[in-house]
Amino acid sequence: QVQLVESGGGLVQAGGSLRLSCAASGRSFSAYAMGWFRQAPGKEREFVAAISWSGGNTYYADSVKGRFSVSRVNAKNTVYLQMNSLKPEDTAVYYCAASTSYSYYRGTGYAYWGQGTQVTVSS
Repeated sequence: QVQLVESGGGLVQAGGSLRLSCAASGRSFSAYAMGWFRQAPGKEREFVAAISWSGGNTYYADSVKGRFSVSRVNAKNTVYLQMNSLKPEDTAVYYCAASTSYSYYRGTGYAYWGQGTQVTVSS
């Protein structure tokens, strides 16, 4: 019902910044809460951040709190993840996902996923 495409990943030095974008098509974008997840080599997928349907509420994993910021522009059908003060341990494939569930802020209930974009932070 909704297709998601991430972009903006790349290689950056520790302490640098990147902004990831997730473009949605198909069903009305505002019908979904949105989340960001990541999966590092040899590790399980983990929740990074989430944003409510209208953007009024945001949630972050402790590991990124104060460094990452999630936002959305519903008129553009796009959600963003601004990543500052990047660390080597942030290296992972980053995925955006869409949810109609009220459990989105816990990192559960996501039904639609993008293909991911690689973020590599060098030391």
